[in-house]
Formats: sequence, structure tokens, C-alpha cells
Amino acid sequence: MSLLNVSGISKKGNEDYFLKNINFIQETSEKLAIAGGTGAGKTTLLRIIAGLEQPDAGEVLFEGARVKGPLEKLLPGHPQIGYLSQNFELRNNYHVEELLQMANKLSEADASLVYQVCRIEHLLNRWSDEISGGERQRIAFAKTLVAAPKLLLLDEPFSNLDAIHRTILKSVIDDIETQLNTTCILVSHDPADLLSWADQVIVLNEGKVVQRDSPGEIYKHPVNEYAAALFGKFNPVSPGLIHLFPALANDVRRFIRPNDFQIKRDNNGVQSKVQLSRFMGAYYEVEIDASGQQVTVLSDYELKEGETVYLSLK
Repeated sequence: MSLLNVSGISKKGNEDYFLKNINFIQETSEKLAIAGGTGAGKTTLLRIIAGLEQPDAGEVLFEGARVKGPLEKLLPGHPQIGYLSQNFELRNNYHVEELLQMANKLSEADASLVYQVCRIEHLLNRWSDEISGGERQRIAFAKTLVAAPKLLLLDEPFSNLDAIHRTILKSVIDDIETQLNTTCILVSHDPADLLSWADQVIVLNEGKVVQRDSPGEIYKHPVNEYAAALFGKFNPVSPGLIHLFPALANDVRRFIRPNDFQIKRDNNGVQSKVQLSRFMGAYYEVEIDASGQQVTVLSDYELKEGETVYLSLK
């Protein structure tokens, strides 16, 4: 039996549907990511799965039993599904340990493991209004986890975090499943957050599932330009590009990523002209005119505007 079965979920707004016939299954320990632009329906879907919002059609089954919505329960929410919103709140004028004890359903040893995984052991005696934003996020994680959920729904957990706290929180999420045996669904607008973590990615657009696949397949074989753009820069495989690179005629891909090309300075490839070069830290993002075709590629070294280079497929 699957851990989660979302079947025919629809939710209507004032003029149109937020969600339209959403269907998917998640197995225990499967890391599932949900991607989509603003207004795609990601948060609404998570809230329905958690039992915090009522669907207009369809049902959510958790371990084979239907998750009831807020119109069917006095206290909304499912006791074994934890939902962490990007707009979480922690009560002020409490010690961190007091806040955690209010929600705790675990033994002392298991709770200590949660604190260790969330990197908050040193914060337990602090007042809740004396901690940083990144620390508050990890405490909110721990508060959700000590309620012993089997499924954890994370809605944009990295928003408004600096690079240091973002890195720490990513490590926390990696450890949640391996050490606490908690299955996760993660929503994020940053492709790096999803591609490096997920087993499967669901792409939502205007309330509909447009693609579900592994991160590698989603990145290399997006079904349309919308899905391609969610995960970074891309080059459409046009007839002009196929003319320059005949090997693309036998390639099933409709989009080529910038890292699928290589730039050389020797006379080996399609003669091209550098139009623009942007320093991105670990690499340069380069706009190339390849015999009239505009192509975005990546380079390990700096190139000058107007420089002649030679472009080939890896």
C-alpha cells in the first residue's frame, strides 16, 4: 500500500480552478518535489494533502484512509502529516525547549535525536525572540518533527534564508529521512534545491500536472518550454540548430541545456561570435551567435565580446 495517494483533486477559485484533477502516488521514503511558477497551485495542494484546506473534488488517501478536510473536523489537519509553511510562527516569551515540549509526542531519546538532526541543541535554553531567522526555521522544523509525523510537507523552506543558513537547512532535510524515517514532499522555486534532492519531481502549471519524472529526465527532457524554464536556461532545438549540428536530428530532446555545448578556440566546430559573457562565479554564461543562431552556452574561462570561437556538442 502506498503512503500517499492523491486522486482527482480539484479546487476552484473565484473565476478558475486553483487545481485541476491532480493525481499522483508517493511511496514511503520517496523524496518528492513539486515545482511550478507563482500561482501554479503548489501551496494549495500541500494544504489539501495536510487536511488544512477542503478540496472541491477528489480525495487524499494517507496509508489507505481518507484525509478529512477542515469542513469535516473540529481541529483541521492530520495527526501524522506535518505541514511547515513558509510563513510559520513561533510564540515569543518562551524558552525554545518549552515550545518544543508543548508539541512533543516522542520519547526523550527520540526528541534529542530530532534536536541533533535540526542542529538546535545549543538553542534550547534561549528565548524564542532571541534567535536568528535561520535558527527560527530549524526550530520550526523540530517543532513539527517532535509531533511524530510520517509525512512532512515543506513549503518553500529556504525562502528568506542567507547562504549559510540555507546550506545548514539543506543538510537538516537530508538527515530527516535517513535518521528519522520521515517521508518528505518539498516545494521550492529554486531548481538547485529540487534537482539535487528529489527522487521524483512533479511540475505544476495553472493547477495541472504537466510532467512527473526523475530530476535527470525533467532537466534533460522537459515536456515544454514552461517545464524547461523552471530548471534553468535552455536552447530550443530549432531547424537552424539542427542544420548546424546534424546529430540533433536523431536526438529526442526538444531543448538543449547550455552545458551540453562546449566552446573551443581552435578551428574545430561551428565558427561563432561571442555577443555577451557573464561571470557567474564558478563559470561564465556566454551568449553566442553561431552562424545566425542565438545560443546560450557555459564556459570555464572568460571570453571577450566579439571574440571568434568554435562551438560543438559535447
